[in-house]
Amino acid sequence: MRSLPSLRPSVLAALALTTIATPALAWNTLDGNAPIVIGHRGASGYLPEHTLESYALAIQMGASYIEPDLVSTKDGHLIARHEPNITNTTNVKDLAQFADRKRTIAAGTAMNVDGVLEEGWFASDFTLAEIKQLRAIQTRNRDKSFDGLYEIPTLDEVIALAKARSAATGRTIGIYPETKHPTFHDGLGLSLEEPLLQSLTNAGWNNAAAPVFIQSFESANLRELNGKTDVKLVQLMDANDVNADGSMDLSASYGQPYDFVVAGDTRTFLDLLSEQGLDFVATYADGIGPWKPYLLRTVADGIDRDGNGVLDARDRRVEGSTGVVEDAHERGLLVHTWTFRDDNIGYQLGYATPEEEYAAYYALGVDGVFSDFPDTAVAAIPEPGTYALLAGGLALIGWRARRRG
Repeated sequence: MRSLPSLRPSVLAALALTTIATPALAWNTLDGNAPIVIGHRGASGYLPEHTLESYALAIQMGASYIEPDLVSTKDGHLIARHEPNITNTTNVKDLAQFADRKRTIAAGTAMNVDGVLEEGWFASDFTLAEIKQLRAIQTRNRDKSFDGLYEIPTLDEVIALAKARSAATGRTIGIYPETKHPTFHDGLGLSLEEPLLQSLTNAGWNNAAAPVFIQSFESANLRELNGKTDVKLVQLMDANDVNADGSMDLSASYGQPYDFVVAGDTRTFLDLLSEQGLDFVATYADGIGPWKPYLLRTVADGIDRDGNGVLDARDRRVEGSTGVVEDAHERGLLVHTWTFRDDNIGYQLGYATPEEEYAAYYALGVDGVFSDFPDTAVAAIPEPGTYALLAGGLALIGWRARRRG
């Protein structure tokens, strides 16, 4: 049996009290199965994101799904990049043959991406053959020693990898594609949805039983997809930041689905997570993908909880569930949350270690997590027999906050 995540001794002592006369529980997920781990852009904490090598490492580390963000080339091929702007994730700026492709505000050629003018190089200005001349680079100030080594993969290549590794490992490896900026791509005449469904059809994966989730921060394209495919759909929810009092900063351009902005719909992502909003989402999607702070409320109250003399995100007081997971589950919606990282304390709101953070969200009942470090996410999943301890631990979050305040 896997040991429990490394929680602080004071927390473990408190959790132990809850196991007395408590029967073992299944996982607190929608279907009672273990939460899934999605390799966020692959194993992007270790290797350059959205490369076959990064995806393969995520699978090796135990991820059950790999996530290709999808943008389109000039000739309509879907490739795995986090944004249409490929300036910071490839070596394109170092290649003289593509210097004239740079778009700038001064020249009047900058791209309008969801209402924001962006400079740089864009996938939609390159054919697939040209994209294949580029190489991926690491982001987030991580290990740069792999820069320039790996190609930019197509969706079809990612699917082929997942199928090959499924056959080799004997376990099903799925894909979790995100349609990036669909309104932007529609404006270029490069719709993402049709080629995505065609690739899934070619792979035999355009059906409800396929190991596939399609996700988007926009709503209109998911509603369109709902009429064209039985593949599972997930509505993502974003925000700009978390305010000190735990409320969400919904500043543009992170506060609404961009198709809502274009349509004059004033609803925010927070509105979509209300009971009425979840009722709406349930008409076209199978799950939601909220940013983590939507699920557990934390407050920056100025207390140095870990005693290191520095106030940061890890010192925030954890107040407990916001009720979103419970409300979503009541409507039959899965909850997959993001993004878990070992090396970025700004995302460990209220927790000193990644292991503590995973423990809290697994106990909350999330159905899946996106992680840059899939090995940590997999290791933190509790066995069913130890789940009661973790679920009880979530109830003690208030105890922890009071005791250490």
